Amino acid sequence: MFFDVIAFDADDTLWHSESLYLAAQEQFSQILAPYADAARIADVLHQTELRNLSLYGYGIKGFALSMIEAALDLSQRRIDGVELQRILDLAKHMLNAEVELLEHVPDVITRLAETYPLMLITKGDLIHQTAKIEQSGLKPYFRYIEIVADKTLESYAALLAKYHLQPTRFLMVGNSLRSDVLPVLALGGQAVHVPYAITWAHERVDVPAEQQGRYHELTHLGQLPALVDQLSCSVE
Repeated sequence: MFFDVIAFDADDTLWHSESLYLAAQEQFSQILAPYADAARIADVLHQTELRNLSLYGYGIKGFALSMIEAALDLSQRRIDGVELQRILDLAKHMLNAEVELLEHVPDVITRLAETYPLMLITKGDLIHQTAKIEQSGLKPYFRYIEIVADKTLESYAALLAKYHLQPTRFLMVGNSLRSDVLPVLALGGQAVHVPYAITWAHERVDVPAEQQGRYHELTHLGQLPALVDQLSCSVE
């Protein structure tokens, strides 16, 4: 067994998430249509989100606060209580949405859990992420579960140290190059990128050429067990 742990991202790797944000953004644009055109609404919301990441972190609650701030800016404080309530309702709908697993996830997780210790590493709001993990039905298959504020080189290094893991024997699987791939490669680990149909602009980055040997990209998660077998055989 080559890998001591196989770690997975959660949102948009195991279950749908970004599609909820996209739907909310479209409805937000409709609410703000009397005050600005769609392009400006999208740009102001995006810039507001980025500016607030250091204050609110990742997740729907921070997104809701950014929507309200953007709405106030776009309307020049003219937005009324009814419209603000509609924005709050968008966020509540997102928080109450059922967890919908991506294709291949149950089979892949149950299969790999038979051979490898699995770890779940997700970022965002503690309460909401915990609820989604419970609702997913996948919790029993993960030996380790970590909910972090952000996924950085430092946070991954801390997790590897916490569980006494060697980077070369650690594999991370996720949909985000910025959050799931580049930090792990920088530490000397291996990473698998499984792109989601929708990618937040903030997460779009390139993989440096010198990291390509430990970087793997799949079309869908169903291809992961074969890749893990291939990587294990290559070092035996």
